[in-house]
Amino acid sequence: MPVVEDAARPSETTGQPDADGPLAFFQAQHDAFVATLRAARGAPNFLDRLWMQAFSSFEHNVEEQTRTLPQLACHKGCGTCCQLLVVATAPEVLMVTRYLRATGEGFRKMGIDLDARLSETAEAPEAARSGSRPMALIRSCPFLVEGICVIYPVRPMACRGHASFNEEACISALKGGSDNVPVSEPHRTVRALVQNALQSALRDEGYPWDLYDLVAALKISLARPDGEAAFAAGEDFLAPALVRHVSREEMASTFDRLKA
Repeated sequence: MPVVEDAARPSETTGQPDADGPLAFFQAQHDAFVATLRAARGAPNFLDRLWMQAFSSFEHNVEEQTRTLPQLACHKGCGTCCQLLVVATAPEVLMVTRYLRATGEGFRKMGIDLDARLSETAEAPEAARSGSRPMALIRSCPFLVEGICVIYPVRPMACRGHASFNEEACISALKGGSDNVPVSEPHRTVRALVQNALQSALRDEGYPWDLYDLVAALKISLARPDGEAAFAAGEDFLAPALVRHVSREEMASTFDRLKA
């Protein structure tokens, strides 16, 4: 599980300082998410609060952990990593769904049909969804238009947490070369800790807590006008898009050990 990596030591979380490294950070994140899930249950801004809590905690801690690192090779117009499998939790999928519904007409007037681009994008093959080749070339992201991410404000944590110091190494890996890409460990570790803590809290509170192939999940979600209500009621309607890099049983057991 990525949550046991010790490459980064997040220094604080929303409202709760971290004194003992990744384990304490995970536990504090989990408790904070549980508190939000309980306080916001049934509220109209339920999803917004979860989404903002996860992303703001990730961004703040990554900023703290990368102050002394070299400059990233990532830059506007480089869509190399946008060909990887993107996995997301249900709250992330639902926020992207909401964004697509709100902006779709505006993009169509600009000649960009995001719904059509999504429907034309193949879902990830089983090998990718099982995690056997995490850096293997899979597909182009439907939301990458002329090198620009058009869902950038609501991009999932998987996108935020993948940052490289060598663009050429990324290109080589995606073409089937070595998977030894010099990525930013703080980005990867903080993303894993925050995302896994959210999953653990969702599980404890009776909500769908798995990870999903973003493309497949969005196709399902856009066809469900009641998707947010279904999620709030505990329905795992995104189940056909599940990604099984780790078995559900192993993941649940790991979360329980980390909480203890």
